[in-house]
Amino acid sequence: MLRWLTAGESHGPELLAVLEGLPAGVPISKAEVQADLARRKLGYGRGGRMKFEADELTLSSGVRHGVTIGSPLGIRIQNTEWPKWTEVMSPEPVGPEVFETGRGTRLTRPRPGHADLVGMQKYGFEESRPALERASARETAARVALGAVAKKFLAELGISTVSHTVSIGDVALPDDAPRPLPDDVERLDADPVRCVDEATSAAMVARIDEIRHTGDTIGGLTEVLVYGLPPGLGSYVHWDRRLDSRLAGALMSIQAIKSVEVGDGIETTRRPGTAAHDPLYAVEGEIRRSSDRAGGIEGGMTTGGVLRVRVGMKPIATVPRALHTVDVATGQNATAHHQRSDVTAVPASGVVAEAMTALVLANAVVEKFGGDSLEEVRRNLGSYLASIPEHLHTNPELVDPDAVDEEVDETPMGDSRSEWRV
Repeated sequence: MLRWLTAGESHGPELLAVLEGLPAGVPISKAEVQADLARRKLGYGRGGRMKFEADELTLSSGVRHGVTIGSPLGIRIQNTEWPKWTEVMSPEPVGPEVFETGRGTRLTRPRPGHADLVGMQKYGFEESRPALERASARETAARVALGAVAKKFLAELGISTVSHTVSIGDVALPDDAPRPLPDDVERLDADPVRCVDEATSAAMVARIDEIRHTGDTIGGLTEVLVYGLPPGLGSYVHWDRRLDSRLAGALMSIQAIKSVEVGDGIETTRRPGTAAHDPLYAVEGEIRRSSDRAGGIEGGMTTGGVLRVRVGMKPIATVPRALHTVDVATGQNATAHHQRSDVTAVPASGVVAEAMTALVLANAVVEKFGGDSLEEVRRNLGSYLASIPEHLHTNPELVDPDAVDEEVDETPMGDSRSEWRV
């Protein structure tokens, strides 16, 4: 199985990331990881740090001559702001004079919606700096770096990922908007909010401007789609082996994410059963579905269709028009500390969600097919697909039920009303 770990603080010297269990033979370069780190900075409404944080990257282990070698892969991302924060974030003891500067001020006014107050309670801090430094979304740079490697591994197996923005606040894509394909990644990244529809994109930008002018922040939805997955990743036999469970946990772990949906998610709960699932049809010796409401997962396993997950990001807790709080040093009512922040990070959240989705799927692939090298994984995947009986073969392309000219056996499987109810 794959294991991954990150370390580092928002204004510390560097972020560290380790990925263990990746097979040997996966081609990966510093430039490819750096490209995904650059994508993480995209999106209209981002704050000032995205403009000058260089994300200086080092592939420090697990790669030789541009190819993984099977040992733990280590990545370092230097924080280029570190020289400005050396004293404040120093691991060595410092004197009180450090906190006489604006940057070194003790942060005793916790921000509602952030980890500030609970972090102080849990770890016994007298100020929120130690909590907010690790809770910060800066940590997602390490996740994106690891996700870039996982995506490259999946791509070598014919599995591709794309994400796009579904909504910013109450401005949402129309239901009939086309779903993006992997070939659309560059076009989406060139859009201000990474939206597939030009008119909706313009409306989203306008909404962000409105929020900015009121000194507020705004959230929204982003969607990840994965193409080329084989059927059968994950399992139904235990709660912790269900792929949708793993995806939900990984995606919900992203800072500021408050909801995860698979397929049509909440909308499915509003439908009757006859309009909630994906009917199967026999077409030219293959089984095809007429819809993809399940989002490519049934019973905790991939179906072989397009996997589709959505994540909902709350408005960023660092609100320019500071929220009401309590100064824990004095016990007096106050306004929360405000540091520079984004108006919204929803467009960038899609890139982070891609990374976490790719890590979960890469782990599921290694778990299902095994292999110490990329070629071994390929062979095992090919053997598995070849072993599926012909009458169980599925085609991920959706079919129009009206175009299926077949006689249908409508004989009920149960012969009593109680069986129908069950």
